[in-house]
Amino acid sequence: MTTDVSVPVPSVRLDVWLWAARFFRTRSLAKQAIETGKVDVAGQRPKSSRAVRVGEQLQISRGEERYEVEVLGLSDQRGPAPVAQQLYAESEDSKARRAEQRSQRVAMRDGFQAPEHRPDKRARRLIRALGDLDAM
Repeated sequence: MTTDVSVPVPSVRLDVWLWAARFFRTRSLAKQAIETGKVDVAGQRPKSSRAVRVGEQLQISRGEERYEVEVLGLSDQRGPAPVAQQLYAESEDSKARRAEQRSQRVAMRDGFQAPEHRPDKRARRLIRALGDLDAM
């Protein structure tokens, strides 16, 4: 005699998983990112309460970076970074794209040289005067 008992598939809320995987610093920031369309699950725009399951594909935009990850594990607790990195696998294309964008940002800052010392009293007055011209 066999009984068909359905075993619930383990799942975690999307905003909790993003927080636990350390993509966002707080759960409310993760929720805000989901609501503003910065997170896609399998190409669709989800709600923050959507259940995430192992094997799903996520696209996460954070600042200027875009991650394409596959969910490998579930957690509803935030742990250390090495543990959080085991919850997902980033695609090779995503890693290469982010590395290229990072090198472009570094190249754009290449000509900038920070001043050797703080401005003195006279220089501060000139800086303030220039600022006042913009207000006129």
